[in-house]
Amino acid sequence: MDTGFFGPDSATWRLNQELTVLFGGVRALLLHAAHPLVAAGARQTATYRRDPWARLMRTLSLQLVVPFGTREEAQHAADRINRLHTVINGIDPVTGERYDALDPELLLWVHACLEESTVIFYERTVGPLTPAEKQRFHEENLVAAELILLPRDRVPATYAGLTEYIRGVVDSDRLQVTDVAREVADLIAGGPVPWHLKPIWKFISFAAIGTLPEGVRRLYGFRWGRWREWWLRGNLRLLKFMRPLLPTRFRLILPARV
Repeated sequence: MDTGFFGPDSATWRLNQELTVLFGGVRALLLHAAHPLVAAGARQTATYRRDPWARLMRTLSLQLVVPFGTREEAQHAADRINRLHTVINGIDPVTGERYDALDPELLLWVHACLEESTVIFYERTVGPLTPAEKQRFHEENLVAAELILLPRDRVPATYAGLTEYIRGVVDSDRLQVTDVAREVADLIAGGPVPWHLKPIWKFISFAAIGTLPEGVRRLYGFRWGRWREWWLRGNLRLLKFMRPLLPTRFRLILPARV
């Protein structure tokens, strides 16, 4: 049986099998959109305004297929995204800079934000990870990086280095809320939601916003404070407590239940 690039004993399966870890994709999307050159690429795609959920669905699809699909399925999913990226390039009208969806700098930002978001939501909704477990997940994730044409040598060697890289970008003046970022934020915070997500979307969006770095939250203008933080922490703790009591179908994504 082809268990893909990782297999059931991998850290990648362990983290990505959790349904609540998918919430991290929404957090990652907010971070992606805050980078003006990533936003410029999104602006160029034909489906951007016609189907604003498309990018999130592509992110979540890759988050499922790469860990749990066969090698052929994972490669096919990555190839499809890579082909799309080959035609996304130009001059960003906001910054005046040239952008290219295959630029390793932009690929690293997208990759790093998704990896960190996965770890954050695992720890907040499932349980703690040791530094060694985070490092193992990070090293396995280099396979995913290469699938999207991000060279291994452009990725920090350690998970700690990856989070330090993210903090460095957040603390710099690189991020900004462009028209694209504003539309993404408005969609996540209160826009129309696909029917199957409506029952839980308010909590997902609240958790995604609440786990952003404070500087990014402030950049977007999201209201936050002590009571919102208290409410989020309490509900995430409750979710973590309830998790072992829930049926498998409410805890694990479908591929992990097979």
